[in-house]
Amino acid sequence: MSTPLGLAALTVLDTPPLQHVDLAERHGFDTIGLRLLPAAPGTTAYPLHEDDAALSALVRRLNDSPVEVFDLEIIRIGPDFDATAYVPLLEAGARLGAKAVLVGGDDRDRRRLTDSYARLAELCASYGIVASLEFMPWTAVPDAKTAVEIVGQADGPARSVLVDALHVARSVTSLEDLAAIPREWLHYAQMCDGSVPAPRDHAELIRHAREERLVPGSGGIDLPAIWSALPAGLPVSIELPNEPLRRAVGTDVWLEQLITAAGAVLGGVPTAATVE
Repeated sequence: MSTPLGLAALTVLDTPPLQHVDLAERHGFDTIGLRLLPAAPGTTAYPLHEDDAALSALVRRLNDSPVEVFDLEIIRIGPDFDATAYVPLLEAGARLGAKAVLVGGDDRDRRRLTDSYARLAELCASYGIVASLEFMPWTAVPDAKTAVEIVGQADGPARSVLVDALHVARSVTSLEDLAAIPREWLHYAQMCDGSVPAPRDHAELIRHAREERLVPGSGGIDLPAIWSALPAGLPVSIELPNEPLRRAVGTDVWLEQLITAAGAVLGGVPTAATVE
């Protein structure tokens, strides 16, 4: 079964959306991810939902391209979360044909976080987009079990858990936890490698996640084992920011390396992995 490969926003975050499509076409990616909202204040994003001319230009470009938009980033659920504030982003996502929006959980009140996620998932469903809740060890959703508990309280087709290999390796998440995620909640997974031993404090975990991911097969994460616990053919987004390594060889060579390395991982996954 062929596995669609995506070029994640964070891998080439300095690249505007139109050029992002160019890169994906040139290197054989099937999809791209776009960051419309910043992950943290002051960081890079491309708010197409606030710029109709730029959004329309990208829609036209995609109409002439085999590359599709898969995911949008990032909706963060905090204590004062209002799902309706993200209607413009979801409307833009629907125009782009996006299938998922990445969601981060920052509200330490579990009941309120769960309610907020359920409202967001309901809203996303009306746009044909899934709300992919990503577990990250420094957030209020630190591991796969927590993500499953929260997503399980929502109703409808937009329920989704996002698996990022780096966060699997650096959280209290086992292969059994991954295998226990309902298959209909898995829409894509993010691939990269990472150094070992992992950083201990949250600041370093965040820095590594945003700046120092490694090429698949060059770090200490057992990527074939992780992918053996996921459905065969599950779309993969290569999320791999590492500017020193990218600058050393240039973007084109860098992306070719990532495509090749990801293919090697997927080719080594045991064939027992099946879509249920």
